[in-house]
Amino acid sequence: MKFRTKLAITFFTVILLPVLLLLVAFMTIGTVLVRSSDQSLGVEATDLRRMSDSIEAFSHSTDDLFHKISDVANETPDKLEDRAYLEQLNAEAVQRSSYLIVRREEAQFYTGNASASAIIFDRLPQYGQESDRADSAYYMNDLRKLVKQIDFNFEDGAPGSVFIVTRITSVFSRSFLVDMFFAIVLILILTAMVLSRWIYQSVFLPINHLNLAMQKIAEGNFDYRLESEDNNEIGDLYRNYEDMRLRLKESTEEKLANERQNRELISNITHDLKTPITAIKGYVEGIIDGVADTQERRDKYLRTIYTKANDMDRLINELTYYSSIDNNRIPYNFRRMDVAEFFADCVEDVGLDLESKDIQLNYSNLVEPGTRIIADPEQLKKVINNIIGNSIKYMDKEKGVIDIRLLDEVDSIRVEIEDNGKGIAAKDLANIFERFYRTDASRNSMKGGSGIGLSIVKKIIEDHGGYIWATSREGEGTCLHFVIRKYREGKADEQNIDH
Repeated sequence: MKFRTKLAITFFTVILLPVLLLLVAFMTIGTVLVRSSDQSLGVEATDLRRMSDSIEAFSHSTDDLFHKISDVANETPDKLEDRAYLEQLNAEAVQRSSYLIVRREEAQFYTGNASASAIIFDRLPQYGQESDRADSAYYMNDLRKLVKQIDFNFEDGAPGSVFIVTRITSVFSRSFLVDMFFAIVLILILTAMVLSRWIYQSVFLPINHLNLAMQKIAEGNFDYRLESEDNNEIGDLYRNYEDMRLRLKESTEEKLANERQNRELISNITHDLKTPITAIKGYVEGIIDGVADTQERRDKYLRTIYTKANDMDRLINELTYYSSIDNNRIPYNFRRMDVAEFFADCVEDVGLDLESKDIQLNYSNLVEPGTRIIADPEQLKKVINNIIGNSIKYMDKEKGVIDIRLLDEVDSIRVEIEDNGKGIAAKDLANIFERFYRTDASRNSMKGGSGIGLSIVKKIIEDHGGYIWATSREGEGTCLHFVIRKYREGKADEQNIDH
């Protein structure tokens, strides 16, 4: 639920909930007080209208008694002289918070409440002022009495009147106001508790979790996860935190890996440079000390020094090249190339070198004539030379064989360069494209390898939009496969792609 929706719900809850609860409290407390008043005043019927208009409510409560006495006064007035009957009528009046007074001429004939009638008797209306309407009555404000009058004649002709006197009591008493005050306080507290609990559960608790998660991030703990399926601001915060956490974790792991690789780089460079430098120093000292006492021996020492210096120069060049290509500082000169022509030239270039090393080179082209790719010929040739150079270094057979195959794969070409060397163990196969990785733990530099040749190959192929992998069997040989997309006239614009 969005915060805007929650604010709207909170706004209407603050207004409507107390109002509804106050209405319930008002009706409940009023009903209880009316019933309590009815019981204390002897009234059986509960009329909630007394809460707003007590006089009308009490007036209506005696309507049936008024009509009953009126009928008796018109039809059998002699019954109103029977005190037992009057007691019976007064009992009904008491049930309606009322009592009866019967007046004969100017004297009191009967009263249902002697103490109360003594106060009001002299103020009762005169004979002949009665009304035939039950809702017509006299209200004495100072005494809070409602009087209904029914005139009749006694058996001897004397004028008489029956008065129904009703005590008017207000429900809005002090106890009602006190009860309503406590009800209002309780309702406000209840509303505040409900809203506070809701806001705490939906806002503050998730924020506390997010704060804890950020503290974990500050401590370097990137494994503290926050998950939320809510489609609101808190859910967005949690998802953004998760994205940030994963990126920071990935960045930190990458940084640690880079630091580890840098340490390994320093160690590897130290190892790879130390061996030729030590050899150079040893041979130079041999010349200085006169160990190379013949021209033949001096020439041998100098050739060895030259070879070691070349090894160092090659290593430094490879490191410089890889650093440049890794930082995207070497511009590629991509162009459309005919696959058959390019690989024919490569095979011709490397063929002479392989022949001098007594290694057989087999070349087969199964790609359709005229197939073209977009590539940098200089960088792609470096890929071929590096792979073949790697095969030569680890060739352990008397008769070495290297096969170069071009295969057609509809939208791309696949190049396979396979040798019959010593092969690569399965545990090492997945790591051969890593920087400075060598399958020989001793890092014997006699092979002349720096450990970054295949990582350069992988980088160049990926920059061409392709991918590379290797298969190998120990003792039988290794095959490197890489794939490059074909150039299609209908799918590529005729624009200047040389850059």
